[in-house]
Amino acid sequence: MEDQAWLSDALVFLIVAGVVVPVFHRFRLGTVLGFIVAGVVVGPFGLGRFQFDFPLIGFIVLEDPHRVEPFAELGVVFLLFVLGLEMSFARLWEMKRYVLGVGTVQVVATTVLIGAIVALLGQPGPVALAVGLALALSSTAIVMQLLVEERRLATTTGRVSLSVLLMQDMMVVPALIIVSLLAASGPGGSGVASWSEIGVAMIEAFLVVAAIVLFGRYVLRPLLRQAALTGIRELIMAMVLFTVVAAAIGTEAAGLSPALGAFLAGLLLAESEYRHQIEVDIEPFKGLLLGLFFITVGMSIDLAVVAKFIVWLIPAVIGLIALKAAVTFLTARVFGVSLHSAAETAIMLAQAGEFGFVVFALARSSGILSVETTQFLIVVIGLSMAVTPFLSRISVAVSRRVEEIEQKGAASPGKEIEGLEGHVVIGGFGRVGRTIARVLESENVPYVAIDQNARLVGRERQSGRHIFFGDAGREEILDRAGADRARAFIVTVDSPRNAEHMVQAACRRRPNAPVYARARDTDHARALAKLGAEVVVPEAVEGSLRLAGRILSGLGWPDEAVSRRIDQERERELVQLESGKE
Repeated sequence: MEDQAWLSDALVFLIVAGVVVPVFHRFRLGTVLGFIVAGVVVGPFGLGRFQFDFPLIGFIVLEDPHRVEPFAELGVVFLLFVLGLEMSFARLWEMKRYVLGVGTVQVVATTVLIGAIVALLGQPGPVALAVGLALALSSTAIVMQLLVEERRLATTTGRVSLSVLLMQDMMVVPALIIVSLLAASGPGGSGVASWSEIGVAMIEAFLVVAAIVLFGRYVLRPLLRQAALTGIRELIMAMVLFTVVAAAIGTEAAGLSPALGAFLAGLLLAESEYRHQIEVDIEPFKGLLLGLFFITVGMSIDLAVVAKFIVWLIPAVIGLIALKAAVTFLTARVFGVSLHSAAETAIMLAQAGEFGFVVFALARSSGILSVETTQFLIVVIGLSMAVTPFLSRISVAVSRRVEEIEQKGAASPGKEIEGLEGHVVIGGFGRVGRTIARVLESENVPYVAIDQNARLVGRERQSGRHIFFGDAGREEILDRAGADRARAFIVTVDSPRNAEHMVQAACRRRPNAPVYARARDTDHARALAKLGAEVVVPEAVEGSLRLAGRILSGLGWPDEAVSRRIDQERERELVQLESGKE
């Protein structure tokens, strides 16, 4: 019977994924909202209420949310792993102002304000603090999935949102410990013993994180290199999956979020040569499992409770969203986030999150919250998460409107880009520069371009692009392009001498930002690398490799073998370039 139940659940999920979600996607409502609504419909509080009266309905109902929760949690784990793959420890350190600043202040301020409001409503202190801690957290799964779907992850909003969510994930442990402490400090509890447990828990968490980092650096990477030599992709993927699951289990055992362990695993592989292949292979698993997570969110929404408390639920959800948005907006502005990005981030993070379910479950089992209060708060979380796709649309509209107002008041090119930060500076807007710009635009990565062709600059500015006339090799021109706030520099100017000047100027103005450069040939590439360019692509070499790949494909080689052979040759050229740099 248990096996039959699993098969039935799998069939219902596949029907939802194959029918309901495409309908929502067709009407541009988002797959996240599609899965959540589907969870409400096929869950125990939706059609499940009628399966005893109409037995056939039982075939399209997910009866037990707890049965699918372990797989749903894997979706969040793999999402954070993929995000880690797209990051690196260096980039994470660059975001420390947002992680430690915006994230910390947002959690503390939101907890205090929500706790104060709950206390004013007549609830005791332990209840107020537990509710404040739970509702201060936002939904990592939904927000990050929306940012990825809408290609906003690389924007300032995406980076600030990720930073705040990472800090919130790290705050899950203190939140759970504080709730346990509140229970232990009650009748029959001992607060002193709990304080000692807090110290032990923190030490365990630190040791687990350190062990994951050391394992990844000194064990995992060498093993992956050996596995790659065998040419067996399945072996590499098996090692990656083991690492992700082991890291998640390790952090969960230490009281941390399992998603944080997966994120660390992704960071460890972000700088390896296997990151792109791993990301492509793991994407389908992540998408399906994450969809299962959103369905469980919908299954937790009891429509009967919604109807019973409808008078209080709507004001509670609206008040929660408004309060969190206001706190996040003010905090982001204090730490230097531009006006339109702060508004967009604040609205995106205004919902409650999945970890709130965990905090409330512990508070209920500890006797801090009553059954009725717990159910009410769970529905508040579920509803706030369900409206997040709409909040996302509102955030984009508000951000664009605020940015238009900002730009109308811009009196000069310097003023026009004053609000930009974390952008890319492109030197040269010819064929290569425009191609790179189109890619950045498709991913919503802000950029500022500089070119010496006045006619080209005028034409591109009319189409709405941030491009200015000037010599990208001059430091004062780079300053006008916001070099001190730039995330990276791209050198595509035609003149080899001007390219060298831009590399030197960029390295002087922003030493910590990477410089990516196009070179005419290998000798020019070595010269640019010596001047400080982090990545240099010789046009002649890359063109030869593409042609060689087409030749091998034409001769009947499998695509995988062609890719592997071209990658090996590219790696050899890169090694020669690096040796010349030294």
